Amino acid sequence: MTADDIDAVVEIENAVYSHPWTRGNFLDSLYSGYQAQTLRDGQQLLGYFLVMLAVEEAHLLNISVAAAHQHRGLGRMLLDQAVMVSRRHAMRTMLLEVRESNAHAIKVYKQYGFSELGRRKNYYPAADHAREGAIVMSLAL
Repeated sequence: MTADDIDAVVEIENAVYSHPWTRGNFLDSLYSGYQAQTLRDGQQLLGYFLVMLAVEEAHLLNISVAAAHQHRGLGRMLLDQAVMVSRRHAMRTMLLEVRESNAHAIKVYKQYGFSELGRRKNYYPAADHAREGAIVMSLAL
């Protein structure tokens, strides 16, 4: 992922999340040197991920697939790539947070081998100025 990809990334982000990352969030992540990759079919952006690496621990910050291309295994393909990148950098664990209401993602992560470490109350913004909890998950690399 480069700064040239940000418009397409933000378009997907806005379409698939109720509380999407901003353009600034993505640019800050790129400028901070986080691992960020896109998945394309020709010129069409299908998905992306961002991983922060720190002292043997990879933190999956964001992984998304364009709405029209979901449920085709592309998320798992991106997850495979994020894990491979993390292993290449000698990370031993991958962590992530997922909304408690995101049953599909939770199922995918569990099938992939992630296990629940704990929960963060009121972690994510939700509708009507409410907050939603996060499930913290871990995968040994």
